[in-house]
Amino acid sequence: MSVRAEELARLEQTAAAAAPPAAGFRRAHEDPPWVRRLLIGVALLFLSGFLLLPAAAVLWEALRGGVAVWLAAVTEPDAWAAVKLTLLVAAIAVPLNTLFGVAAAWSLTRFRFRGQNLLLTLIDLPFGVSPVIAGMCTVLLFGGQGFFGPWLQDHGVRIVFAVPGIVLATVFVTFPFVARELIPFMQQQGKDEEEAALVMGASGWQMLSRVTLPNVRWSLLYGIILCNARAMGEFGAVSVVSGHIRGLTNTLPLHVEVLYNEYAFRAAFASASLLFLLALLTLVVKKLMEWQQRRARRAWERAA
Repeated sequence: MSVRAEELARLEQTAAAAAPPAAGFRRAHEDPPWVRRLLIGVALLFLSGFLLLPAAAVLWEALRGGVAVWLAAVTEPDAWAAVKLTLLVAAIAVPLNTLFGVAAAWSLTRFRFRGQNLLLTLIDLPFGVSPVIAGMCTVLLFGGQGFFGPWLQDHGVRIVFAVPGIVLATVFVTFPFVARELIPFMQQQGKDEEEAALVMGASGWQMLSRVTLPNVRWSLLYGIILCNARAMGEFGAVSVVSGHIRGLTNTLPLHVEVLYNEYAFRAAFASASLLFLLALLTLVVKKLMEWQQRRARRAWERAA
């Protein structure tokens, strides 16, 4: 009887612990309501002051003269050339960084080799180096007085103050994003499914295309979105290597700076609003991807 009484008492204690707290009761690990409200208020105030108000100011200044003035500013030849160059640089840099990110994540998570920690450190290098320094390194390597400059001039190849230099600088500052999204996910996922595919006779390409990439597709797409957003908005490194040649080497962020320095404020804010709309579009795509990922995970859990 004593054993049964002890079991009943244990069950009562478990039920009491799992029961919802009574009104006015707070568990020891919970913060008071005023602390939660204060933290939420501070976060909202910070976002409003440093994100929402500047974005609203940009849109207000861009549209204050009317939609016709805004359209004239964003369809002006130099502005349109800056938009096309920005999209071109992103279209080149993002696929290159995607290939690098997949290769680097595969190497770091599926193999053990000397220099592995060094490779991981080099991937994080753009996070710790100023983009301006990255642009200066590009000039020192490929400029007219740089290490490869004389050879490039002899062969008629122009890197700095041209589109190739802008692409190189953008690739450098954006290459960690895809790799850094894939590496933690692939480490957590393990390689059991890939080893099973190899045992069943799959080739390396079949294992990559039918097992690895489908499993990491959401992390890969998320990294691509972040990489694309940084590529289109990069300023520091591109400013050093572009030469600020209007209509030729000015990306959209550089075009905004040029217009602002020339006191063409209405046109500068109109061009800045394009960058804001691109950022907003990137955010929407990111949220759609996260929603789709959660939906796929819930469907997989129900099937399991």
